[in-house]
Amino acid sequence: MSVSGVSSALDQYQIQQDTTQNKELGKNQFLELLVAQLNNQNPLEPQENGEFIAQLAQFSQVEGIEQLNSSMESLLSGYQSSQALQASSLVGRKVIIPTEKAVVDTSETFKGSLVLPVTSSNVYVNVYDSAGKAVSRVNLGQQSAGNVSFMWDGKDSSGNLLPPGTYKFEAQATYSDGTKGLYTLLPANVDSVTLGQNGGELMLNLAGLGSVALSQVQIIGQ
Repeated sequence: MSVSGVSSALDQYQIQQDTTQNKELGKNQFLELLVAQLNNQNPLEPQENGEFIAQLAQFSQVEGIEQLNSSMESLLSGYQSSQALQASSLVGRKVIIPTEKAVVDTSETFKGSLVLPVTSSNVYVNVYDSAGKAVSRVNLGQQSAGNVSFMWDGKDSSGNLLPPGTYKFEAQATYSDGTKGLYTLLPANVDSVTLGQNGGELMLNLAGLGSVALSQVQIIGQ
């Protein structure tokens, strides 16, 4: 067999190696071709070292890519399994997320918190119903910077118990240069989850609020 013939056979091996499902067979073919090349090359014109090494590198590269693909498939499979397990454990639980709306059961005391970047002499939370009407205010007075908890009893400003539903909580703080809005962290129930496609992030479907990414969750409750 001539050097050019063996080189051509190696090229055919490259194609076979890309399409075959039996990787061990591809390795054996390569070794047979390698031995054949060494036995049949012209002693007076041996194959140059550079070309020979390039062929070895080509085989090593193909083999390495296959092993990498196999490792990535295994890693992705493990990640998806872990994600599915994590998702199933979140259904029915309560999470705390940065939002201004919450589904409130007014028969129980509603608990939330706000983020106060700078100490304020007067912090309060306005409560609005689903129609956007102001129904109550939670006065917190002077508060130091940090996360500040607040509670609402589910009643309007006249002391009447309001119906369950979705309410908006608008937190504000008073400073010498005016009033500033604050971020609120409110609870929500996880109805279901959506697994991320192609390694994407897990999405939580929250009761009455829609979907949010798992990365937005601050706290996972019981």
